[in-house]
Amino acid sequence: MIIVLKPGTEEIECAKIKNKMTELGCEVNEIRGKNHHVLGLVGDTSRIDANLIASNRNVEKVMHVQEPYKKANRYFHPEDTILNINGAKIGGGNFAIMAGPCSVETKDQIVHTAKAVKAAGAHFLRGGAFKPRTSPYSFQGLREEGLDLLKIAREETGLPIVTELMTIDTIDRFVEDVDVIQIGARNMQNFDLLKEVGKTDKPILLKRGMSATIEELLMAAEYIMSEGNENIVLCERGIRTFEKYTRNTLDLSAIPMIKKKSHLPVIVDPSHAAGLWWLVEPLAKAAMAVGADGLMIEVHHDPANAKCDGQQSIKPEKFQKLMGDLKNMANLFNIKI
Repeated sequence: MIIVLKPGTEEIECAKIKNKMTELGCEVNEIRGKNHHVLGLVGDTSRIDANLIASNRNVEKVMHVQEPYKKANRYFHPEDTILNINGAKIGGGNFAIMAGPCSVETKDQIVHTAKAVKAAGAHFLRGGAFKPRTSPYSFQGLREEGLDLLKIAREETGLPIVTELMTIDTIDRFVEDVDVIQIGARNMQNFDLLKEVGKTDKPILLKRGMSATIEELLMAAEYIMSEGNENIVLCERGIRTFEKYTRNTLDLSAIPMIKKKSHLPVIVDPSHAAGLWWLVEPLAKAAMAVGADGLMIEVHHDPANAKCDGQQSIKPEKFQKLMGDLKNMANLFNIKI
């Protein structure tokens, strides 16, 4: 249930309503925006008389939320959520670029790539230290050593690092060393893991599962938010369909749909969606055109010899050209990049 208060409602009157709702067994989430003052109720609202609340002179309207996700719902938070991570903003007209190799391989590789993507205008360095792979015989990442190398690249460039967390037992290390914790597509519905990162205050990048609906993605975000962490960025990375020409099918319609249903920022990963380096550029531009809040792009200086997903990685010079085109597009759409 959503209670929308009238502009200028005094704090004492707001407190009375909040206290009453708490007495009725509901958790009250208060959101104050530039144009909205909203009380979002989570819990059993069956005992609440909506007509009685609506009769309060300080209440503009009362709405029932039909969707199962509450805190992620735009009704609860009418204005876009904006995350500020070490000075880099995501959401609310701020377009963020996360770029780097699929996996960290060597110190020279990650530092070289970090410097290249920063020079081109990227805001975050992405790189896999722990790699979930379909085959147990594929490169699994450098693990703890990979985290150490990402930290070195951050020291060299100042770029915040984004990397994937796979298991609960490494969460303390991630909280200490990582700026944005990524929950990959395969773990989108690992509910124990979602609840644990929900207990941290770290920004979470939540990727859509390869066969997940939009509602399931938002419910996964709700798991994190229900534990107190509301610093979430959603990521559309393509879904599994019957199409075989691409690795996945990029669901561009998910971007405006998510932004209509939720206040959380949503970015696009065209690299995993396409699986082909030459499709990254057009899909990245399309993502900006439909309203995405950013991109995650795989960049590698030697894709032919990459240990992971070289076929979908673009070279630094190609990334630099793409960034120039995106900046020109951003001017047309009045987007900050």
